[in-house]
Amino acid sequence: MKVLKFPMAKISIGFVIGIGIAHYLKPTLGDVIIILSILVILLIVLFFLSKKRQNLRPYFGITAVLLSIVGGMVCLGIQNEGLNKKHYLHCIQDKNYHCYLSLTVLEQIKSTPKNSRYIVAVHQINHRNCIGKALLNIAKDTALKRWHCGSMLLVEGSFYKNKKTSNPNQFDYKAYLENQQIYAQIFTSKQHLLTTATEDRSLPYYTSRLRNSIIANLEQHHFKTKELNIVIALILGQQQEIDPELVKDYQYAGAIHILSVSGLHVACILFFIQFLLQPIPNHRKGSFIKLTIILLSLWLFGLMAGMAPSVLRSVTMFSFMAIGLYLKRTVNFYHTLLVSIFLILLFEPSFLFEIGFQLSYLALFFIVWLQPLLASLWKPNNKIANYFWGLLTVSFAAQLGTFPLSLYYFHQFPGLFFITNLLILPLLTLILGIALFVVVLSAFNWVPYYPMVALEWSIMGLNSIISWVASFERFILKDIPFNIPLMLSSYLLIIAAILFAKEPKYKRLIYALVALLFFQTTLIYNQYNSKRKKEWIVYDCKGKTLISARENGGVIVYSSESFNKNSKEELLIKPYVIANFCKIKSKQRLRNFYYYKNKKIMLINGKSNYLIHQKADIVILSQSPRINLERLLQNWKPQLIIVDGSSYTSYKRRWKATALKEKIPFHDTSEKGFYKL
Repeated sequence: MKVLKFPMAKISIGFVIGIGIAHYLKPTLGDVIIILSILVILLIVLFFLSKKRQNLRPYFGITAVLLSIVGGMVCLGIQNEGLNKKHYLHCIQDKNYHCYLSLTVLEQIKSTPKNSRYIVAVHQINHRNCIGKALLNIAKDTALKRWHCGSMLLVEGSFYKNKKTSNPNQFDYKAYLENQQIYAQIFTSKQHLLTTATEDRSLPYYTSRLRNSIIANLEQHHFKTKELNIVIALILGQQQEIDPELVKDYQYAGAIHILSVSGLHVACILFFIQFLLQPIPNHRKGSFIKLTIILLSLWLFGLMAGMAPSVLRSVTMFSFMAIGLYLKRTVNFYHTLLVSIFLILLFEPSFLFEIGFQLSYLALFFIVWLQPLLASLWKPNNKIANYFWGLLTVSFAAQLGTFPLSLYYFHQFPGLFFITNLLILPLLTLILGIALFVVVLSAFNWVPYYPMVALEWSIMGLNSIISWVASFERFILKDIPFNIPLMLSSYLLIIAAILFAKEPKYKRLIYALVALLFFQTTLIYNQYNSKRKKEWIVYDCKGKTLISARENGGVIVYSSESFNKNSKEELLIKPYVIANFCKIKSKQRLRNFYYYKNKKIMLINGKSNYLIHQKADIVILSQSPRINLERLLQNWKPQLIIVDGSSYTSYKRRWKATALKEKIPFHDTSEKGFYKL
């Protein structure tokens, strides 16, 4: 691949590898800095020696790549706020910690049914100075106001460190938050919250106020709420208030990407600004003025949109393109892409683990790399046919590039994505143009009536198309098992196939066939491993008892009551079934006795009538049974006591004390998560 011939490609890839190593292996920062210092000295020595001795040049290149890897490790370590001695992690206890806090609101995020949520900066805990970001949860109240960025709050509440997932193969919300340097959550209510007269008037404060002013102006002019929320997402990057059912329709139609500000939106803004600046002459001074206005406009838009990873990536990349055009140089897209990756990760290395960041860059790379090959397959003479063929090839290239990663994260695939893109992309271009016009004027407290109505109707049409495509649910492939080995082997196969298609050679054909064989082997191994493995799991299900037994690729689910699609039990068991390439064989009522690997397991609940002579190796307590646990333990001497999420907390505390007294292991799923045999 010609891409790998660029020096920046090797440095950027090495930097990314270094960030990954630091993230997963977590080496000591001091040791990594020592290695970095040694490599810097070695690189300088090799630089001067390679001028005299040509045979040392390869070693200089290898050292430079190693330096970029170690540089990535150091970068992530330095920017890990959790290692700072002033971080609030060193001020709070492991469990519920009730305290008084001084906070600054950084960003409002999507609410839950019970809480309004904000990302906040923590300044003080019980009058002790500290630093760090946390997630503030405020119990919903009809009189609760919306806090804007920069608001300083005094809060009395409970501080919780992020907990690990309590059930197998669930979305790791703890890791998701910690990638954003958020290590704890605060829970409070309106009665325990007080705003101060002072505000943190930094740049995000002013951009947030501008964003809120635009939204308020549009609301005052009776812009329909459902359509207004789409405009706010398209232009201002705020998706918090979009109807969840509408979001689901966009997902099923394969158009969820248009609700996140990305390269498409930034490109439209760039072309719009260039159109407005056409009257300025293209002499040296005029070109410099144009470049300055373009860069300021792009970065102001990025700040208004919240500087999400996709926004930051797009603004950075198009800024480099604008600078390249100003310098009258041919803009090499791969260089621009790699430099933007390097610069973004240099300042925000945790962005590497953002799903949107990964999908955005993969989509862009495959559009540039694969789309010309697809476009060359057919060159229609008709301009309209050529336009729609271009849309189709761009969509297919982006979808193919993100397909394995999307399957790994979301386990579903919208089969009608190409129809969606053909229908909505032309309309989206029109909507973005009108929306930009309306939003810019709204910032100056003027909302023109007819453009606003045209924008409303356009978005209504867009939503109708999306809902229509999403209604064909049989074309939406759901619950597709896909793990990391399958994802990597898929990309290997896709890349090998594209390389062969670009330049059909015998050697490349062999590579493609080997990649295909590797993919098939991975698939067969996953199926074999699924049938070979046996597991017996007690889940942490609040208020209910849920147990699963897995054997021969099938799962038997035992529940305290029957459950249907989208029930609590279904949502808990589904990630486990998908991740392990299994199927639910049957759903059965709970039994009092189970046998697994020569172990007798007894379930005792509020309705059980257990016999004293029916001894068991493992005892499960559920539904808060009234038993004399001390006598039971003395008579049975079980190997383990398991308590699920269906029993009262007071009962659990008493049982735990009894088990400790009798020196018998005790597992509470609400504290330790699920239990697996």
